[in-house]
Amino acid sequence: MARRLLIFGYGFSGAAFARRMSRQGWSVAATHRRAEDAGRLAADGVVPVWLQDRAALARETAAAEAVLVTAPPDAEGCPGLRTLVPVMARTGAFPDWLGYLSTTGVYGDRQGGWVFETSRIAAQSMEGARRAAAERDWLQVGAGMGLTVAIFRLPGIYGPGRSTLDRVREGRARRISSPGQVFSRIHVEDLAKGLAASLARPRAGAIYNLCDDEPAPNSQVIAHAAALLSQAPPPEIPLAEARLPPQAQRFYAETKRVSNARAKAELGWRPLYPTYREGLGAILQAGG
Repeated sequence: MARRLLIFGYGFSGAAFARRMSRQGWSVAATHRRAEDAGRLAADGVVPVWLQDRAALARETAAAEAVLVTAPPDAEGCPGLRTLVPVMARTGAFPDWLGYLSTTGVYGDRQGGWVFETSRIAAQSMEGARRAAAERDWLQVGAGMGLTVAIFRLPGIYGPGRSTLDRVREGRARRISSPGQVFSRIHVEDLAKGLAASLARPRAGAIYNLCDDEPAPNSQVIAHAAALLSQAPPPEIPLAEARLPPQAQRFYAETKRVSNARAKAELGWRPLYPTYREGLGAILQAGG
């Protein structure tokens, strides 16, 4: 029988992981909040699990050998933890692996310095603080219930249909100039590849940064995307003059270089797209 994966929160990242594991012969189920989303999941070959259907949720949770939680935390914590842990306790579910998607935002601003999984947590935004709390809660649940929980800290995720190429085409790309500012990123297929590598080598309490090999300024990435599209890049705008909305201001308030050395050493993982250049080139070549 096919091994079974349950994804709590079927978004961009969850769909990429579902595709990869389906190709490896896994049966995939995923939760959804709206009844009308069931058809979209079924069209992807994923078993839809409506969160209001407690029997279906209990059945799929009990059957799952692996669980991935992608849903972001809210003011009350991680909705995946609130929903799944009571079901696991009630049904005696004991997956071999449980992955939680977090963010490199838990590190806060490092003024361009490198961060590792052992670096101190210093979140500077509400979103980062909530992720840090969710990490803590999942690791505590894992230790208390004997579950193999792994945490994945992610930077900006891009891929087909969600990349700088799309923003340049649509005229939404803004080249913000901020000397010394760099960001890490990861192609969604490399994220899925890293999750699969962890699933193949599970370690309780593991924490991994999954990112590409070259942190780079956002303006540089936009200029490269414009060149790929044979367009002139948008003009650079100094950060002080950009009048960014609050969320974007928080984004530019932090700069760090994220190391992926642990994932490479422990999991044997290597990104298919080690920099934005390979990633954007592959998206364009595929028609994205």
